[in-house]
Amino acid sequence: MYKKVTFLSLFAAASLFGDSELDALKAQLKQQQEMTQKLLEKVNKLETKEAQEEAESENTALANAYAQDTSSSFSQNAYLPDIALIMNMSAVGRNVKNSDYENFAIPGFVDAGDAELPFNKERGFNLNYAEVAMHSMVDPYFEAFAIFHLHPDEFEIEEAYVTTTSLSAGLRVKAGKFRSAFGRINEKHQHSWNFDEQPIIYKALFGPDMISDPGLQVQWVAPTDTYIMAGVDAMQGSNDRSFGDVEKNNLYVGYIKSSLDLTDDLSVLGGVSFAHGKTDLEKDSDVYGVDLTFREQFNSYSALTWQSEYLQRNKDTNATVNPTQKQGGFYSELIYQYNNNYSAGIRYEKIIKNDTDLSAYNGINTDNLDKYTAMLQYKPFPFSRLRLEYSHDRTKVINDQRKDVDSVMMTLNIAAGAHGAHAY
Repeated sequence: MYKKVTFLSLFAAASLFGDSELDALKAQLKQQQEMTQKLLEKVNKLETKEAQEEAESENTALANAYAQDTSSSFSQNAYLPDIALIMNMSAVGRNVKNSDYENFAIPGFVDAGDAELPFNKERGFNLNYAEVAMHSMVDPYFEAFAIFHLHPDEFEIEEAYVTTTSLSAGLRVKAGKFRSAFGRINEKHQHSWNFDEQPIIYKALFGPDMISDPGLQVQWVAPTDTYIMAGVDAMQGSNDRSFGDVEKNNLYVGYIKSSLDLTDDLSVLGGVSFAHGKTDLEKDSDVYGVDLTFREQFNSYSALTWQSEYLQRNKDTNATVNPTQKQGGFYSELIYQYNNNYSAGIRYEKIIKNDTDLSAYNGINTDNLDKYTAMLQYKPFPFSRLRLEYSHDRTKVINDQRKDVDSVMMTLNIAAGAHGAHAY
């Protein structure tokens, strides 16, 4: 009996112990399930975040790939304009005092007191100008240019225009205020000339501003191995030396230019130009031009350039005798570039046609209107230039008598910033 009671007691205790252990296991299992659920929720969150980051990364990669693809024709950096500052100054010695020189005349072309002298005006020292040049891509279709002249006593918008960049068939359009592509040097600025003084025939026909007006230009480059470019400029026509009727746009310029290599070292560039406009008397004024340039390249740094140009103007007047004035002249210059640092040149120029009313110069010899110039140039670096120039000028009438003007000048030209190279 005692053994039976003992056995039943042990069985009951074992049963109680088993039930207690089962409850503990169930509680532990429930706790583990809760922890597992929390871990699964955390994993899901991490997976969601990782997927979002991967999606963003993929979008960024696609955007970069698109930007690289479109940058083949247009770069975002092109929104930042190139800016250059160009300064030109001179020291001048002249055998004519300033007050007399300001009132010179060129018989048949410039009356006394009508001359404009923005460069090298004073005996002594001159700050001719500071030029600010800006250029920037606008978008894949246009680029913009602006050139501002800061003279000692005025601010001038020299040029401000846009050009197309992606027209087909060799076409390009320019719109705004710009220098016409007439002739050889009209399009160039003073600091890019081979000599500091403007050729007499350009000064006589166009003045220091040359042909520069608001307008529209269309140029076409032929699809040939030889470079051939034809262009037309429609401009306001405010140049009062040869034109001047600005009640409406009245000046139209046409030109054809070409260049080719005669040998591996010798190249030639030539062109013909024509400008038609109206004067302030509403009369026709036509200017013809022909230019020719030869360049022999001796080596990478040495070259000889011969450049010549002839201009003639046929200008209608109200005169009963000889109503159409025919006037013309030329310049011819030879430039020897010894190396990157040194060059020298000579220029001869002359008025050879002057069929106009010269009665105001009665008793004054108006023949042999010519000029000689020699220069020596030193460029220590491509962006700085010192130039020594001597000229003997026999085209001037000063105080009602012919006066030979001898000038010696030293000029310093500085270019700072991003400035494009000039065509030769």
